[in-house]
Amino acid sequence: MTETRAGFVALIGEPNAGKSTLLNQMVGAKVSIVTHKVQTTRARIRGIAMHGPAQVVFVDTPGIFRPRRRLDRSMVKAAWGGAADADIILLLIEAHRGLTEGAQAIIASLREHAGKTPVALVINKIDRVKAEVLLALSQQINETFPFARTFMISAEKGYGCNDLMDWLAAEVPAGPWLYPEDQVADLPMRMIAAEITREKLTLRLHEEIPYQLTVETEAWEEKKDGSARVDQIVYVARPGHKGIVLGKGGETIKAVGQAARAELAEFMGRPVHLFLQVKVRENWLDEAERYNEMGLDFRDGDA
Repeated sequence: MTETRAGFVALIGEPNAGKSTLLNQMVGAKVSIVTHKVQTTRARIRGIAMHGPAQVVFVDTPGIFRPRRRLDRSMVKAAWGGAADADIILLLIEAHRGLTEGAQAIIASLREHAGKTPVALVINKIDRVKAEVLLALSQQINETFPFARTFMISAEKGYGCNDLMDWLAAEVPAGPWLYPEDQVADLPMRMIAAEITREKLTLRLHEEIPYQLTVETEAWEEKKDGSARVDQIVYVARPGHKGIVLGKGGETIKAVGQAARAELAEFMGRPVHLFLQVKVRENWLDEAERYNEMGLDFRDGDA
């Protein structure tokens, strides 16, 4: 009988480096929210990929950046916590941005946090630069840290992802699988549903508001006909934000609800009835309960 393998792989990097896109590419399902906005991943989302006899569990951490607020500090602490618990760490660097100040700071922190955990360098978005630029960048970054391997990929298009997956499947420890074979994420459906709605809001609202709102699944009812009724609350920090989220005649929240419902129904493979409410909660960024709903530790945000 073939020996099974299983392990955790942490994806770290600057905000918008493509961690969520890579997670979704590897798992083959959308389990992490992907938007053009930076810092959209708040919780450590685990996506589960099967590759032959190996089960590779990806931990998509929030982007690492210089934290200014309690929420930022909690997100960065969660990111390093995800790296510390992993069997392998993947550092994602954007090819066209190169070795930025932020990337250099992460590499410096890796020396402290990685310990003996193997770290692979993943240069992403390779379709944006010429080959000679890539080779020079790879050499430059490899001089800063003893990376176990270097991979050049496009997470969006899938280039190079098979080679990366082959290596990960061979490198994770031998042992029994950690999750059922058909499971793609270890987040509860209530949280995945909230993340989907938050993504649609982020895509729709291009201003600062996305960082000032959160979505919670308040109620989940399984219907006799196999469908699900999902009630969610969108919390905003200021009264003026409520009108923007609702939109003229409620058109914004209606469009968001339709898009979120369609994606959630596709993800679950059955009909979903989604009901959204918008509420002003001025201090939600300082409430422990909101952090628990996002899978973050409120105390990690202490200055």
